[in-house]
Amino acid sequence: MPTPADFHDQILDEVGTILLGNEEIVEGLTISLLTKGHVLLEGVPGVAKTTIANAFAQATGVNATRVQMTPDLLPADITGTHIYREPIGEFELQKGPIFSNLVIADEINRATPKTQSALLEAMEERTVTIEGDSLPLPSPFMVVATQNPIEMEGTYQLPEAQRDRFQLKLTVEIPDEEIELALIDQFNDQPDIDVSHISPAITAEELASAQTAVANIYVAEASKRYLRELVAATRTHTAIEHGGSPRATLALLKSAKARAALQGRTYVIPDDIKHLALPVLRHRLILNSEAELSDQTIDSVLDDVFSQVTAPSGTTESQIKPPQAASDGGAENPL
Repeated sequence: MPTPADFHDQILDEVGTILLGNEEIVEGLTISLLTKGHVLLEGVPGVAKTTIANAFAQATGVNATRVQMTPDLLPADITGTHIYREPIGEFELQKGPIFSNLVIADEINRATPKTQSALLEAMEERTVTIEGDSLPLPSPFMVVATQNPIEMEGTYQLPEAQRDRFQLKLTVEIPDEEIELALIDQFNDQPDIDVSHISPAITAEELASAQTAVANIYVAEASKRYLRELVAATRTHTAIEHGGSPRATLALLKSAKARAALQGRTYVIPDDIKHLALPVLRHRLILNSEAELSDQTIDSVLDDVFSQVTAPSGTTESQIKPPQAASDGGAENPL
């Protein structure tokens, strides 16, 4: 059975057949899939946000649907509704695109708040209520939403409650010169290449096994305290009106465990926590008016927060590794 690290490597290889230079984005998507979370992808037009999501879905082999979010989209267009079938004289449930393993909500901030809220129950409870009936969603279930940060006309800001449902917010950057030249060569040689060229890297059974392995990753007391202190520091910083909630703390815990597994470890180290603190927290915080007037950004404020919280020092390997690994002289158990 492939380990989470094997799973990650295979997905990277498959996605890399059509996209280059998105390793951190693919890592974040894999972390969320393995911990049953959701991802918000943000980037300017043309950086392949939707293509990344489609490529990831193809590489994981899960059933995926894409919803183009527009101002005239209704909640029932996402969740589904009962339709009257005249030949049989009965109402029949027609399920919406939300009933999929991976839902790509493209340009989510173009939908109205009412339609955006249709995703809230699905993302948190993994159920959908249609005309009083609560229906379970398939497992695994994951929402990958994209949004454009620079275009404000015809868009609606995501409510704080919905932003908090996303485990990670990942920023898709414009590629550097070397990567962009490589992309030119790739699509010049293979102009018809698309996500259909990607093969599934894992089966449903292997995915479930990888999720179990991540859940069993060990987190030492020192790592737990460091994780909690990072989130708690956002609640007292002078530039932040509303800091991270306990949901943010748990999201960081799950993310750190997944990253440890992707690195081939059975335990979390402080670097796992610090590496993922920014994507876990950046979309959950609200700056105060003074910080906004001084043109501070969430990322710059968080950098300041992280600099004020020191990672555990003087901690031995035996205090970070699982007790069994420590008693075996530091040998790690395979995932």
